[in-house]
Amino acid sequence: MAAASITRLQILSSSPSPIKIIKRSSAFLSKIPPIHNHYHHRSRKFHTTLCCSTSNPSRTLENGSIVGDLLDYLNESWTQFHATAEAKRQLIDAGFDLLNENEEWELKPGGRYFFTRNMSCLVAFAIGEKYSVGNGFHVIAAHTDSPCLKLKPRSASSKSSYLMVNVQTYGGGLWHTWFDRDLSVAGRVIVRGSDGSFLHKLVKIKRPLLRIPTLAIHLDHTVNKDGFKPNLETHLIPLLATKSEEGSSETKEKNTESSKAVHHPLLMQVLSDELSCSIDDIVSIELNVCDTQPSCLGGGNNEFIFSGRLDNLASSYCALRALIDSCESSSDLSNDTAVRMIALFDNEEVGSGSVQGAGAPTMFQAMKRIAGCLALNNVNEGAIERAIRQSFLVSADMAHGVHPNFMEKHEEHHRPEMQKGLVIKHNANQRYATSGVTAFLFKEVGKIHNLPSQEFVVRNDMGCGSTIGPILASGAGIRTVDCGIPQLSMHSVREICAKEDVDIAYKYFKAFYQNFSSIDKKLEVD
Repeated sequence: MAAASITRLQILSSSPSPIKIIKRSSAFLSKIPPIHNHYHHRSRKFHTTLCCSTSNPSRTLENGSIVGDLLDYLNESWTQFHATAEAKRQLIDAGFDLLNENEEWELKPGGRYFFTRNMSCLVAFAIGEKYSVGNGFHVIAAHTDSPCLKLKPRSASSKSSYLMVNVQTYGGGLWHTWFDRDLSVAGRVIVRGSDGSFLHKLVKIKRPLLRIPTLAIHLDHTVNKDGFKPNLETHLIPLLATKSEEGSSETKEKNTESSKAVHHPLLMQVLSDELSCSIDDIVSIELNVCDTQPSCLGGGNNEFIFSGRLDNLASSYCALRALIDSCESSSDLSNDTAVRMIALFDNEEVGSGSVQGAGAPTMFQAMKRIAGCLALNNVNEGAIERAIRQSFLVSADMAHGVHPNFMEKHEEHHRPEMQKGLVIKHNANQRYATSGVTAFLFKEVGKIHNLPSQEFVVRNDMGCGSTIGPILASGAGIRTVDCGIPQLSMHSVREICAKEDVDIAYKYFKAFYQNFSSIDKKLEVD
């Protein structure tokens, strides 16, 4: 975006030094309006490129890079709800029309639309001006959720004069990485309005609020030899505050209330202060525990992105931006005969079996409604079935880059490296949906723009993860390729990928929307 060249704000997260602001024009910066905390109050914002190092970046972001925007998106998107809300804001800013699944749709060729489900799933699409019923959909699908800790329905507990917050694990996280981190909470709440209605609101407590302390080595002498093996039920409980046994009658009364409450009154007070409402008006909460350290650039050449939730918000954002930017001008869709689409789902980390997950028919229902709206009562036999057969899905989920300290964990001839491009994933047992045909077609897209790609196959003596690719491919009957940006530390509270691969993914996805139709015509299989 144009604002990327205005300023660079370096937050030195690894140093107690004051924030350094690198100014290009102090006179210009003084005119920039303040950035508000809540996404729905914000208009266009200037970029903040966060650097973990204390030295200046050796090189600035190249023209056309979306890395600065991705950092903003990651720092805004602490939860799947915030990620969806921020995507919604950007789509509206780009001129997309918001639809409601509960209402009738009125669509037209050349139009750009989107809808959300549960504020954690989003489908957006742009209709080619030369689209006719039976033509295909070109889809990039990703997911908005990441492994994390979530508050239990009754989160209040006390141990040894500490106020603790009971949590449950979500997904397959590397839970030992959550110890000794500056944590907080974010998510959504239901608030009672003054007129008796109920309001759905997002909340994010930006300051460190919680901590899961490790046991001192003096009390666990064999931990480095035997390994750190915490019990996830008893050892993974965040500490909120101390519970004073002495003090005023008011303090004792609050401690008594806390012992009986579903959630600690102190936690509820923090939430109510953030939401500017009374505690009694908060009728429901759905909160994630989140790491407060900002996403930033790092490495000797600032070539890396250090962040939580790269899996899979990096893919989600590349898909979002590719769709928005591929139909930015009125002429971008003038000769397109297909529908360009993104589908961002929730609950991938736990199997996708939910109304907002890829296991629900959300994407297929959207395709059916789009085809029906554009048919103008002239639906020919098998129109939607023909459209599905001409469609193509890119399942975008982060990939396992080769680890320099554990190279033996990768198959010898399939070791994806960072800064070498998108990874196309293969698995003979269909843990990934890639076939020889879909891999070929997707690589042809990259060749047109000289965009590199790599390939990954898991070792035969190791299990293989999966993605939403096989779920959507088998559920809708759509041709699919699985791919992803290579990364390290997957499912850690703090992950790493290369910023160059982010830009490659964005350009690859944008090229997919612009060029796939012409490539697909050159190959007949059935």
